[in-house]
Amino acid sequence: MKIAIIDYGSGNLKSVTKAIEYASKNVLQKSDVKILNSAKEIDTFDKVVLPGQGSYKQCYKSLISVDGILDELINFVIEKEKPILGICVGMQLFSTFGDEDGGSKGFNWIEGNVRKINIKNNDFKLPHMGWNNINICKESKLLFGVENNSHFYFVHSFAFDVSNKQFISATTNYSIEFVASVEKNNIYGTQFHPEKSQINGIKILENFVKI
Repeated sequence: MKIAIIDYGSGNLKSVTKAIEYASKNVLQKSDVKILNSAKEIDTFDKVVLPGQGSYKQCYKSLISVDGILDELINFVIEKEKPILGICVGMQLFSTFGDEDGGSKGFNWIEGNVRKINIKNNDFKLPHMGWNNINICKESKLLFGVENNSHFYFVHSFAFDVSNKQFISATTNYSIEFVASVEKNNIYGTQFHPEKSQINGIKILENFVKI
């Protein structure tokens, strides 16, 4: 099993890599987890992880600045239907458009827009940062064996408004309800950070490795 973690200058690579290596050892006899900062080798891997930190627009610009990488990801995910896991802004980039920093198009793999969380109660502040529980909406390969209302670690101010609700696998509530994870065929994503979510996060990563 070969798992690529995409380095485009906008992800928490060290902790993501260590968490995936740990999860892989729990469920596989042998795995190869590698950080990639070019498009050249993507096709040789079985799975891809796309982390993301910072603004939607900057993450998109940073990614497409890596020569040929978007075409290779499209080939990997859409044409060959190999699994991808997006984390935080990495998941948000699966959307059609993101409003942050004046706006930017996304991959449009899961239709919908990423918008600032519309706080309804002044007791809540942005960013939404820290532990929060999730509500599992449907049977999910990524969330298999995770108990409903389990807690995960979030750091964000924008959320993915998914157009087709069948692709939402979990939600969370912070003044309003918003998407915590998505699942569409071979496309998986979490708004929370599994690499920072201790035992529950490792379970998510183990599930992705096993897919």
